Amino acid sequence: MTKDVRLQVSEEQHEWLTELKDERGYTWKGLLLEGAECLDTDRTQ
Repeated sequence: MTKDVRLQVSEEQHEWLTELKDERGYTWKGLLLEGAECLDTDRTQ
């Protein structure tokens, strides 16, 4: 089963996130998962 995630960000935040996404060749899903992985210290130990 899939789920949708929706959130609101400012125009400035959207531009910044879009630049990060494009520079790294990610999809929006990939960018979200990469960020979550970096924050999840329990999984990396």
